[in-house]
Parts: sequence; structure tokens; C-alpha cells
Amino acid sequence: MSERLREVVGQLAIRPDDRVLEIGCGQGVAAAMVCRLLSTGTLTAVDRSTKMVEAATRRNAVYVASGKAEFLIASLEDMNLGDRRFDLVFAVRVGLFHRDPDRARELVRPWLAPGGRVLSFFDEPVRSRV
Repeated sequence: MSERLREVVGQLAIRPDDRVLEIGCGQGVAAAMVCRLLSTGTLTAVDRSTKMVEAATRRNAVYVASGKAEFLIASLEDMNLGDRRFDLVFAVRVGLFHRDPDRARELVRPWLAPGGRVLSFFDEPVRSRV
């Protein structure tokens, strides 16, 4: 597993009963780490790529089967989660959170529970020198 993602998940300060929303879940690596920290909490993870959501769902099949996690195909701008509320919304390397954090936070505001937190992480990929 990615050391970088381990560090990110460590900074999330997940509580066992948190309702967590991950924006841009990719292949579900961080989602798996988050689910291991939840007992009664749940994870909803979204990505705009069908291929990534399929991979994340396969990687986290045990959490999906237990009802602890769900993976949805959606873009942040078009996402409709109804009346759900989340204690934590996080994104890792999601361009909008880097380019326009105010807009990104405004887009997720409807799904934040009172006292909910929004955390985003963006770092430049490490490039090897040849």
C-alpha cells in the first residue's frame, strides 16, 4: 500500500462512527484504509471514472458486502447524495480542490453534517530521474 496514502489517512483522524465521503476514490486504496478504522461508521466514495469505481469496488468487496462502504460513479459538480450528511469529506489529488478550493468546499457543503470537516491533500507526484 502507498506510504503517502497511509500518511494521508493518518491525518484524517477517523473516528469509528464517522460517516465519511471520499471524493476521487481512484482504485480504492485509501478507502480500504479508512474502512479498517470504522466500526459503526460508513464510507461513501465517488469517482467520475467507471473503471476506477469498478476497481475500488472489487478491492473493497468485503466492505461493500457488509454495508460499510459504497462506491458511486459521479463527478463532484453533478453529484446528488440526497439528504445524506457526512462527518468528514476528503479528497486526495483532486484537481478542483487544488485549483479552486473555495469552489470545491462550496460544492461539498450541502453534505456536511454540523461540525463536519473537509480535508484535501495535493502533492506533486514524485518523478524519478533517469
